[in-house]
Amino acid sequence: MNENNLLTLGLETSCDETAASVARGPFEILSSVVASQTDIHNKYGGVVPELASRRHAELISPLAMEALDKARVSIQDIGLVSVTRGPGLVGALLVGVSYAKAFAYARNIPLIGVNHLDGHVYAAFLENPQAPLPMVSLLVSGGHSELFVVREIGKLERLGGTRDDAAGEAFDKVAKMLGLAYPGGPEVERMARQGSAKFHVPVALPGDTMDFSFSGPKTAVKNIIRAQEKAGGVMPVADICASFQKSLIDALIAKTKVAVDVSGAKSISVGGGVACNGALRERMRTLGAALGLPVIIPSVSLCADNAAMIAAVGAYKYLADSANPAFMDYMELDADPAWEP
Repeated sequence: MNENNLLTLGLETSCDETAASVARGPFEILSSVVASQTDIHNKYGGVVPELASRRHAELISPLAMEALDKARVSIQDIGLVSVTRGPGLVGALLVGVSYAKAFAYARNIPLIGVNHLDGHVYAAFLENPQAPLPMVSLLVSGGHSELFVVREIGKLERLGGTRDDAAGEAFDKVAKMLGLAYPGGPEVERMARQGSAKFHVPVALPGDTMDFSFSGPKTAVKNIIRAQEKAGGVMPVADICASFQKSLIDALIAKTKVAVDVSGAKSISVGGGVACNGALRERMRTLGAALGLPVIIPSVSLCADNAAMIAAVGAYKYLADSANPAFMDYMELDADPAWEP
């Protein structure tokens, strides 16, 4: 099969973004559409799984058709369906997997279930397909904080990860403590730009471990808030945000450096929704310059949840093993909310 001719429909419904995309081959994105549910969930301060699933069910078909229209291709042109199988919210995942199975079955075309984390790591190759390997990949999002080494595209070796809260989750919880809007990451970053890191928020798990812990820094913020409330006066929200953000980014940078040293990496990539954070992007580029390594950070649209990364990584994996009968015998394929890559 000529990989440049394969058209893949990608579908992503792991959390609260419904997304669809069309890719040509393993690296060319023809369309990518995303429908956010922020307006639905912000009043609750977090994602409500049942509401997310219902909204996915409403949006998945029209978004898939929109992706086809924007790519200027027809249903008949699609040769592969790639869908996020896990990890994520089980109800949300089931919507995407069910639609993908129905689409593939009706067209009698192959279907591949993709790991969401594989997609985030692969996003680095969409804009830099010749990125040097091995690559250390830092994946930071609302549900995940992981360090991988990629020695071969499409294959991940886990080096470390969070022992408690994910980075994005910690951002959201700190924002909620401070009365900021949901989602909290962008709000904390916005306020941090107006403040200075004057408060001591410790970096958890110092040393050579490649694991993260953000519950301690989060508790430190809670203690700072209580002390400020007791002292009276205006709550220094911007300074608290700056202090917490610095602690979190310090940890991400330190552990990434350890991972580079251990793996002998020739490049660094950052992915996931927290990779949209401007301070993290700047600090990571500074680390790369100090180590003499290229740092690959996808465009913001490819860091947040999207189906372009799902379509592309699915195409890559399928083309590497297209004769595998599992891609046509997929009716037993099911969502796996705790699926490790």
